[in-house]
Amino acid sequence: MDELLSKGPWEECVISTALYHCASFTQILELPAYIQTTRALMIIGSILGLPAVGLLLMSMPCISLGNETQSSKNKRAILGGVLMLIVALCAMVPTIWFPIGANQEFRLMSFGFSLYTGWVGTVFCLLGGMMLMCSSDSSTSSSRTYQDNNHFYYSKQGGGNQPAASSNNHAKSAHV
Repeated sequence: MDELLSKGPWEECVISTALYHCASFTQILELPAYIQTTRALMIIGSILGLPAVGLLLMSMPCISLGNETQSSKNKRAILGGVLMLIVALCAMVPTIWFPIGANQEFRLMSFGFSLYTGWVGTVFCLLGGMMLMCSSDSSTSSSRTYQDNNHFYYSKQGGGNQPAASSNNHAKSAHV
């Protein structure tokens, strides 16, 4: 009978044509070091991901928290980018180390789609964190509020019965 052994950081499964049986790892201290490290880093990455997303949402241009300055929004975006890079590192180490350790221990080559999802998520977190850190202006010289930095201008034409050749008929800008 052909059976496939699939192992993850939380449980081990035996898959065959008529059977799908999984057993959870209950004894934490008896597990190999690569499984314990994988679990710890995935939990740390998950815990750090929530504040990172919260900081990034609060640094969006459409959200204003009181009368905050642009530099405080930029600092928040940079901190969120740093946390995203830490989350990416916390996901990269287990998604590389776990398959190597499982393959050396059991000659196991079936890891499931969660491993590939971890690689894709790691790449997105790395790219997002790097883009946030590189695109945010970290200068603290600007003490203007966020609303002062984002003015929209409109053009106001002169009166309707002024001649078109008049030099006073040019567009004028005004803050909206």
